[in-house]
Formats: sequence, structure tokens, C-alpha cells
Amino acid sequence: MNIYPVILCGGSGTRLWPMSRGGYPKQYLQLVGNHTLLQQTALRLNGIKNVRQPIVVTNAEQRFLVAQQLSDIAVIPSSIVLEPVGRNTAPATAVASLLATEISPDSILLVLPADHIIRNEQIFVELATAAAEIAKDGHLITFGIRPTEPHTGYGYIRCGKSLNPEDGVYLVEDFVEKPDSATASRFLKDGSHLWNSGMFMLRASTYLDELRYHAPAVLDQCEAALTKSTRDLDFIRLDRAAFETTPNVSIDYAVMEKTERAVVVAATDLGWSDVGSWDALAAVAPVDPNENSLIGDVLIEEVNSTYIRAEHRMVAAIGVDNLIIIETADAVLVATKDKSQDVKKVVARLAASGRQESITHRKVFRPWGSYEGIDRGDRFQVKRIIVNPNSSLSLQMHHHRAEHWIVVRGTAKVFNGDKEMLLSENQSTYIPIGATHRLENPGKIPLELIEVQSGSYLGEDDIVRFEDHYGRAS
Repeated sequence: MNIYPVILCGGSGTRLWPMSRGGYPKQYLQLVGNHTLLQQTALRLNGIKNVRQPIVVTNAEQRFLVAQQLSDIAVIPSSIVLEPVGRNTAPATAVASLLATEISPDSILLVLPADHIIRNEQIFVELATAAAEIAKDGHLITFGIRPTEPHTGYGYIRCGKSLNPEDGVYLVEDFVEKPDSATASRFLKDGSHLWNSGMFMLRASTYLDELRYHAPAVLDQCEAALTKSTRDLDFIRLDRAAFETTPNVSIDYAVMEKTERAVVVAATDLGWSDVGSWDALAAVAPVDPNENSLIGDVLIEEVNSTYIRAEHRMVAAIGVDNLIIIETADAVLVATKDKSQDVKKVVARLAASGRQESITHRKVFRPWGSYEGIDRGDRFQVKRIIVNPNSSLSLQMHHHRAEHWIVVRGTAKVFNGDKEMLLSENQSTYIPIGATHRLENPGKIPLELIEVQSGSYLGEDDIVRFEDHYGRAS
């Protein structure tokens, strides 16, 4: 029996704005502990018997972010699958099942969202190990969490006939959408309902059989998308035309609500959270004697039950209770804990007005490193650029802007028109409008430079790529 974890990285995490954004969602953030949520998901697989390297499903824009974060913890995935568009969990798991059965016909999949927190990881390992024994007999297992409060932000699973009372294994009676407060209180009291965690353990071949019976369009289009896929470095790019026509549907709706093979395993004391809001994150964060969670440079006076996170500047709070205060380089959020679910409304307004704060941070990560906006005026902007060792930007040109580069750390190899030069600290060069150019870091330490752009248009789309190591050439 081979267990292939499937890590799903497609979430946007808008309710954790301003830290989580469309271009850099919550699974890539260090919200609790020293690792990102993606890294924690990969690392907690250690200890599960017969576990293999994970299959990761993400989108093309975040592919290098996924690869780098896994490389940083020495995890080599068996595949990184790139979805051209998001199509929910049923298609993503179908593609992973097809890949897993090519390697091992009897493979078991452990399907995990990349953005959950599990504090009691040993219990998780024991739960997954026991569930694999049930899944190999053809059951499709979903993990349910014993509710500790009448939560209205989670879907619920109603337990049916008990298959193993001692281990908390039940047939699935029903899946319930997010309830209102009164219904959630009733669910908590009756004891027969569990939170739907969105985690699954299933034999890949059984899932494909059930998908073929209950949702054949999903399987047909996923097979076509994988058959027509292309390899790009270490990535599998699914065919866009085929995958775009795949129904946008969850595992629950496509299979679990319809099959007679659905089983739920009840998890107790797992310390699980889907970190769906700042209030949920505050509930799992360490607190001081006054129930405050303080991260970063924070000063408080007479503050209680408040979560304050300072990412760039000092934050001071006086005489407040039950607040969420989040500071980033370009945005500050202040909300009462009971309204933290409504952050998504702010993100929707930002997106509707075309503001970039809903999508990107001031610091933007690229395959070669990162850049961060420092200052901006009518016809200029200033950026701090970091290029990783042995990395390079694309060979490119701009129609509307010129650039000045000043090296402040490391060594830069610069191609400027027909000239090639090496620049060290405190040296600079000028890139005229229309000049073909490239920036490389040939050294062993990160290259840091200040870029001053000037011109009539300074948008990121004013770029023509002629050659690129990361498959982005025009």
C-alpha cells in the first residue's frame, strides 16, 4: 500500500487580508510557527507509514513559490500540477488520482488543503494511518472534526450508522451547508454532527470509478487535460482547453454526497482549524495573561482579548478589547473579532475599484527573487530588487520607461543593448527606453539593488520578454 498525499494549494484566503492576497494567499504565509501553512502541511506527513512524496496541485502563477517553499524544507514532490483555471477539489483530486495510479495501481490518496492548521500532529499521523487501512477496502473517507462550539463558518457532516464505535467511524448520512446560529447550536447539542474538514483518504482507483459513475464529465475532461498536458521544468501544465470545460465542483458534491462508499472518521483533540478568519487564527495563537496575541513590535496599555500583528512598523494600542489589528507595509486592518468574517467584503470593494491591494503586496515575489515598491510619483517609481544567487530576470525591453540600477549589495551581471558589464556595490548603470537588457546574479549571495524607473507609463505590463528561464517569454 502506497499513500500519496495530495496537497491542494488553490485557496485565495481573502478573509485574512491584508496579509493574505490574491497573488500571495494564506498558505504561503508564516501565520503560526516558523513555517508557512504549506510547509506545515508537508512536514506533518512525516511518520505516516508507507507515505510517498506528495502530489501538489496549484496554479501557474504560484508555481515557483510552491517549489521554493518545499525546497526550503527538503521536500521533493512527486509532481507539481498546474491548473490553468481553478475548478475546485473534485477535478484536482481526479488529476492526482490519475497520476498516482500510473505509478502504483493500488495507491491511496490523502487529500489535504494546504492552508489548515493542525496543532496535535501526532494524533493526525495516527488518524491518517488508521484511515488508510479503512480506505484500502474501498471506502471513501472524509475526516470530521468534533465541534467545540456552534460554529456557523463550517459545513457539517451528519453521522449515520456506526461501523466502529471505538474508533469513531461512521457511514455518512448527509452533508450540511454552513448553518445559522440556532441550527449550529442544535448540531453541537445532538452530538451526531461533525465539522467538515475538507480532508479525505481514498483509494485512487475507487475514487475514479465513483467519479466515472456519478460525475463522468469531470473525469473525461481531466483525462483529456492530463493526456494533452506539457512538461515545463518540474511542472505538469494541464491543457487549458480541456480543463476549462471541466465542471467546477467539490469532492463532496461530485461524489461523497452520492456514493454509498462514503465514511466519516471523527477526529477529537486534533487542534484543527481552517484559519478561515482572523478570529479563527486568534483562537489558535499563543496569548498573554490578558488573552492578547501580540506579534511584532507592539506596545499596549489596558488591552484585552485582542490580536495585534505588526509586520513593518510599531503598533500601539490603548484601552481596547476584542479587536483584530493587522499592520502591513501598505494597509492596516482594524476590526472587532465578531466581524472578522466580513473582511472579504472589503476585499471585494478593493477589487471592484481596481485597487491592487486586493491582489499584491508592496513586496512581490518572482521566480528569480522579489521586488518592493519604495516610492512613486507621477512619472517615476523606486523599487528595491532582490535577485537570488545564480538567478536572472528575462531578456526584455520597455516601450515607455527608462531605468537606473544602483547596486547596494552583491554583484550584478548586466546586459544593456550590445554591452555586457559587471557591477559591484555602489556602482550603477542606465537602461534607456527601448533598450534590450537583462539582469543576472552570478554570485553566491543575494543581489540587492535600487531601481529608479522614469517615463510616461510605469505599469508592470510594459514589458516585452525575448528570452526567459521560467517560461514567460512573449
